[in-house]
Amino acid sequence: MEPLRRVRAAFDDRTLVVYQAYPVEIAEAALAAGTFVAPFKRERMTWIKPSFRWMMYRSGWAGKAGQERVLAVRIDREGFEWALAHACLSHHDRERHASAAQWKNSLRQSPVRIQWDPERSTRLGALPHRAIQVGLTGEAVGRYVDRWITGLEDVTERAHRVHALVREGRLAEADALIPAERPYPLPEAIAERIGATG
Repeated sequence: MEPLRRVRAAFDDRTLVVYQAYPVEIAEAALAAGTFVAPFKRERMTWIKPSFRWMMYRSGWAGKAGQERVLAVRIDREGFEWALAHACLSHHDRERHASAAQWKNSLRQSPVRIQWDPERSTRLGALPHRAIQVGLTGEAVGRYVDRWITGLEDVTERAHRVHALVREGRLAEADALIPAERPYPLPEAIAERIGATG
């Protein structure tokens, strides 16, 4: 049985892939520069998601306004683990915080937020286990943009192809186009900090 909260991603020895959806102007500028530049705003929280299917759910298969372009962003694993090590859950968890006040204090001080949302099937239905979302602010955004990103790929057309196959009921073909996401080996202290259960 799949653990309730497990980080799954497409990764190799040094990097892993996260997804973001943006309007055309931000995506085009980022692809040209190899990282995020204006009109991307560093002062805003930016959410990165290792789950392709969750990104498809969130962006409506790259069809929602302001999310017309989906980027696969390859980042350094050390950077990703730095983010998780400096993260705070976006909700109060009694197992990790002695009080709501302690959690709120941690939330104010942390440059990273963690949310666990229901993972999605290829048809985008909710599954019983969770997918991680990582929200970056302040120092974390600067590190992401300036240090962690090793490559950007526009996967919008892939999203549209997968969606077309799903609409036709050709799920095996759709799944073959979705990058394989494996359990990510988290250090124990990081797993504890973010509430991972597997």
